[in-house]
Amino acid sequence: MKVAVFSTKPYDEEFLNKANVKKKHEFTFIDVRLNKHTVVLAKGFPCVCVFVNDVLDVEVLDHLHKLGVRFIALRCAGFNNVDFYEAEKLGMVVGRVPAYSPYSIAEHTIGLMLALSRNICRAYTRTRNGNFSIDGLLGYDIHSKTLGVIGTGKIGAITAKLMTAFGGRVVAYDIHQNPELVQLGVEYLPLDELLGCVDILSLHCPLTDESHHLICKKTIDQMKPGVMILNTSRGALVDTEDVIVGLKSGKIGSLGLDVYEEEANLFFEDYSDKVILDDQIARILVFPNVVVTSHQAYFTVDAVEGIGNTTIANIDAFENETLPPGLINWEMLKPRTC
Repeated sequence: MKVAVFSTKPYDEEFLNKANVKKKHEFTFIDVRLNKHTVVLAKGFPCVCVFVNDVLDVEVLDHLHKLGVRFIALRCAGFNNVDFYEAEKLGMVVGRVPAYSPYSIAEHTIGLMLALSRNICRAYTRTRNGNFSIDGLLGYDIHSKTLGVIGTGKIGAITAKLMTAFGGRVVAYDIHQNPELVQLGVEYLPLDELLGCVDILSLHCPLTDESHHLICKKTIDQMKPGVMILNTSRGALVDTEDVIVGLKSGKIGSLGLDVYEEEANLFFEDYSDKVILDDQIARILVFPNVVVTSHQAYFTVDAVEGIGNTTIANIDAFENETLPPGLINWEMLKPRTC
């Protein structure tokens, strides 16, 4: 099958070609994002392969359909960038990668937590410049803290399990409790109660209408002073403007982000010799108690190989007129907060 691969980076090309071991599919790698301005590049391809910041709204999907595209292969687990109802109406099939390596994201979350609690990034910068003073680098033990997880699907559950290893109290919120976590001693609490008791809060819920800007002035006001907030899920779970206010007031003690609600025009690109025009991310980056990574939590050899293999399996299945293993169905689209 001929496949147009949008938002391509060198590693995408490497791992997709590696997974396409039988050379059954003909890939055309396109480095730009899919949107209304670039959709014409999909002409002549029955399948497009897209990533998290590609735009598949009503306008783009209608154009893709007119161009003959019938299958959309997502190289990611999330699908909030696809208007699934329009795709369904047009008879287009959408497949995703529901599980590649949830450990990669959970472990990255713990990495952010430790970097912030012990000022590791600031210490690294100092010693690289020959400054071995530890003034201003005083951290704190995780052991004595209450750690909270919102959303205990695969990634959130693994994060919660890793958190239990620190010996503190771990609490969680989700509409469905994970029996394995309960057995490990994780306490499920109502959202308001969880927000009011945690020292460290980690977000692992999908982005829906209900969870959009879940972290905002209202919820920040319910939190303890000095709370650490971690987001390795979806950028728009966090209202960036309200978080900046929280950082300035000290209500938010530290912030770890691997995703950002306006990341589409920034992440995965090199702006080191350019002026960043996004005022909010530019403001966040000046805080000494903030660590931002560029949507790399998933980025391990294990995960990228898994993404390549599942993407090929989805395309194989569609071509063979069988159900793709990552087929998105109506059950997944039911509104839920976590």
